Amino acid sequence: MRPWGELDDPRRRILIQALAAGFFSSAGNAAAQLFGRAPAKLPAGQSIYRVSGGVTVNAQQATLQTRIAPGDTVETAPNGEVIFAVAEEAFLLRGGSRMMIEKPPSGLTTALRLVTGKVLSVFGRGRPTRIVTATTTIGIRGTGAYAETDPEQTYFCTCYGVADIAANNDPSSRETVSAKHHDKPLYILAKGKAGESIRRAPFINHTDQELALIESLVGRTPPFVFPVDTYNAPRRDYP
Repeated sequence: MRPWGELDDPRRRILIQALAAGFFSSAGNAAAQLFGRAPAKLPAGQSIYRVSGGVTVNAQQATLQTRIAPGDTVETAPNGEVIFAVAEEAFLLRGGSRMMIEKPPSGLTTALRLVTGKVLSVFGRGRPTRIVTATTTIGIRGTGAYAETDPEQTYFCTCYGVADIAANNDPSSRETVSAKHHDKPLYILAKGKAGESIRRAPFINHTDQELALIESLVGRTPPFVFPVDTYNAPRRDYP
């Protein structure tokens, strides 16, 4: 994985600065300059808000016209990034990622498998969802969440909402997190000691402004109030 806390895309830093400057409440000129239009709910029939670098859907190069639906696999090259929505859920998939949007089994509205990489996600209120990585299975409902995963560990932040987190290789390591604002990020390890495979983690690699961006694509806003300065992440330290 890239070192924790490092912003991996200079263009994303520009986006964060523009969002912090308040273009969600302005005419949207900053967003239009960056991506062609201001963030807003995607029109019916459109899945992708922004695509850059190498991005494929089911092994075919993605464009703004590409549709994404349950059953599809979305992959990004190291230089790629895609921002998209499926039904009431929206995602920012960073470079070097592979995510399968599985057809959900009975009782779920969404099922995701993050094989590798990094994804910021928001989910509709009251829509039960499952996220699976190499090291953890997470049940969420009405949640904003950020995950990074590789074969050794998963980083997971419940940005807001409720998440039931379980280590795949250690049934005794389970935790439920109810968060209002990134209250308890966690690492879930592949080879932790019994009962100790879930550990506290710092806040890394995602921002409130990015959450607001992807929530806007499905016609929602995050359930927190933005600060008035250009701060974009919780001022917290974790052991």
